[in-house]
Amino acid sequence: MTDTPAYTPPKVWTWNKENGGRFANINRPIAGPTHDKELPVGKHPFQLYSLATPNGVKVTVLLEELLALGHTGAEYDAWLINIGSGDQFGSGFVGVNPNSKIPALMDYSDPKKPIRIFESGAILIHLAEKFGEFLPTDPAARAETLSWLMWQMGSAPYLGGGFGHFYAYAPFKIEYAIDRFAMEVKRQLDVLDRRLAESEYLGGSEYTIADMAVWPWYGALAKGVVYEAGEFLAVQDYKNVQRWTDLIAARPAVKRGRMVNRAMGDPASQLRERHDASDFDTKTQDKIEAAAEAAAS
Repeated sequence: MTDTPAYTPPKVWTWNKENGGRFANINRPIAGPTHDKELPVGKHPFQLYSLATPNGVKVTVLLEELLALGHTGAEYDAWLINIGSGDQFGSGFVGVNPNSKIPALMDYSDPKKPIRIFESGAILIHLAEKFGEFLPTDPAARAETLSWLMWQMGSAPYLGGGFGHFYAYAPFKIEYAIDRFAMEVKRQLDVLDRRLAESEYLGGSEYTIADMAVWPWYGALAKGVVYEAGEFLAVQDYKNVQRWTDLIAARPAVKRGRMVNRAMGDPASQLRERHDASDFDTKTQDKIEAAAEAAAS
């Protein structure tokens, strides 16, 4: 790994955009909007503004699971927020999420009293409680589910902002940083593996919002997808995590949820905006591109 020169922090930190690396164009030390832009609003009770990162996938998976159970009130419009282009700093988006992170949700179930919800964990709880699904009512099972949900919310920054940043995105490799965060991510995988050795799902015998929150991060890591770090972290050793990952990945609603607001990868897996259940069959990116080619020929 590349050695770096010794660094002595100044008495007062000042922002140097040139040190931002891959994400320098969207990282800054202040909050608030950078430009005026209203958010679009569709026809459904829920308006989701998101991108198919692990945090975004949590919410679309839950919405698709609710629809699969017959909760028509969970119908939603999903609008693509391109965080690489700074869409999250538009005034409309900041109005829904002052933290300028995806996902953000507007609940118009009562048009006279719209509700904004930001932070993926808060969105999961809001939807689960609203529809009475995927969050147990038994006090012990509910506590276990919420504990694992909060575990994910607190742990993922070590995986994404810590390990992922220094392993995959930093402008140069820093052995100390990679070792420090690799150790923590390995510890987290062991925490999960031990829990899943004693329980089919994280909350117990039932599939819950805890699984929906943890799976997009750690399930992808277990399959070597996130940061292409599977071999480096020896993810195959966590047999119970692997079993659980495959179990959830096979669910039809999970497969649909992963496609929504996806803007990278196989065009057939990208449903950049979702406004109707039929969009999965007619408006994936491969079909849109084929129609455009046909119209141009």
